[in-house]
Amino acid sequence: MISNSQIIQILRQEVVPALGCTEPIACAYACAKCAEILDGTPSNITVEVSGNILKNGMGVGIPGTGMTGLPIAAALGAICGKTEYGLEVLKDVNKNGNLEQAKTMLANNKVHITLNPDAPDILYAKASCTLMNDIVIVEIMGTHTNIVRIIKNDEILLSKSNSKTEASNKVHDELSIKRIWQFINEIDVEEIDFVLSGAEMNRAISTEGLKSEYGLQIGKTLKKNIEEGLIDDSLLNQAVIMATAASDARMDGCPKPVMTNSGSGNQGITVYLPVLAAADKFGSSQEQLARALALSNLVARHIHHFVGHLSALCGILIAGTGASCAITYLMGGDYDKVVNTIKTMASNLTGMMCDGAKKGCALKVYSGVSAAVQAALLSMNGIITSNDGIIEEDIEKTIRNIGIIASQGMDETDKTIIDIMKNKG
Repeated sequence: MISNSQIIQILRQEVVPALGCTEPIACAYACAKCAEILDGTPSNITVEVSGNILKNGMGVGIPGTGMTGLPIAAALGAICGKTEYGLEVLKDVNKNGNLEQAKTMLANNKVHITLNPDAPDILYAKASCTLMNDIVIVEIMGTHTNIVRIIKNDEILLSKSNSKTEASNKVHDELSIKRIWQFINEIDVEEIDFVLSGAEMNRAISTEGLKSEYGLQIGKTLKKNIEEGLIDDSLLNQAVIMATAASDARMDGCPKPVMTNSGSGNQGITVYLPVLAAADKFGSSQEQLARALALSNLVARHIHHFVGHLSALCGILIAGTGASCAITYLMGGDYDKVVNTIKTMASNLTGMMCDGAKKGCALKVYSGVSAAVQAALLSMNGIITSNDGIIEEDIEKTIRNIGIIASQGMDETDKTIIDIMKNKG
C-alpha cells in the first residue's frame, strides 16, 4: 500500500508556483537553459512544439508584457529567463530593458515557432538557439520543466530516459480515492499545512483580478451584480467570483504567481479557491481547510494520472472535481458522499473540450466551479449518480473511464481543434 510519506511527496509535487500559463513557460524554460549553456543571449531562436503546447500558447497573455503567444515567451526566456526559478522562469521580465530587447528580437524575425505533428510526447518543446558559431538544443518532455536532452555543437551534454516518470507512475498507480480519504483524515495536519500557502497565493491573484480590468472581468462583474442586488451573495457565487477573478488575471498576463495543480495554473486556481470560499462561508478551522485542500489537490492529481497533463478534455473538470470533494468534506460529508460527488461531476462535465489557453478559460472556470458547488450540495442531499453512462459502481473504474475518454476518445477532437486554431484568419 502506498505510504503516507509517498502521498505527501505527491502533494508537495503539486504545490508549485508558476508565473503565467505553463505551456509558454515550457518554451521559455527551454530557451533559458539554452542561453545559460551558451553563456549569452542567443542571436536566433527556433522552438519546435507539440500541438498541445501550440494550442495553449497561441492566445494567452505573458505576464508583465501586455503581449500574447509563444514567440515573446521564447524570446524573454532566452534574454532574462532563469531556470533556477522553475515555473517562475520569467520572474525578471521588465528589468533592465529586457522586454524591449525581446520585442526587437521579434521585429527582426529572430524567433521562430514550429509545430511538430509527430512530437514524441503530447507535452513537448525543443529549443534550438545559436550564438556566433555555437548552437544549443534543449528538449523538454512529459512535464513543463523536465529537460530530457541537451546538445551543444553535436556534443550530447544530457540524455535521460523517462525512468523517473515510470517510477512515479507506479507510485500513482497505487493511489485511490479510498486511500486519499484515509490519508487526509489520519495524517498529522502539521505534515500537510504547507498547502495553505497555495490558498493565500491564489487568493492574492484573485484579489488583483477584482481590482483591475483583466480579461473578461467575470468575477468583477458578478461582484458588481451582488452589490446591485441582481444575484445572491451565496456560496456558489462567492466561489465563482474568487476563481474567475483569478483566472481572468492570470490569462491576461497579471504578474502575480499562481499555485498550480498538475502543472496548470487554472487548475490550481480551481482546486484552491472554491474550497477557500467554502471555508470562509462555513467558518472552518485552519486544520479543516488544510485537510480539505490536501483532499482537493490529491483527488485532482489522481484523476490527472489517467488523463495526462494535456489533452482535448478541459482540466477544469478534474480540478473542479477535487474542489467539489473538498467542499463535501467541509460540509461534513463522509467517504460515500465524496465518491458520489466525483460521479456527479463526471456525469456533468466529462467532454468539455480544451481549445487552448486564453481569456475565455475564465468561462470554463465559471462552469467548473459552479458544477463543483452544485455537485457537493446534491451529494450532501442524497442525490445519487450510479451506473449511468460512463459511471460505474466502482469509483476507480469511473476515473479510468474519464481517462480513456480524454486520452483515446477525444484524440481526433484534439487534432481537429488544433487544425482549426492554427488555420484561423
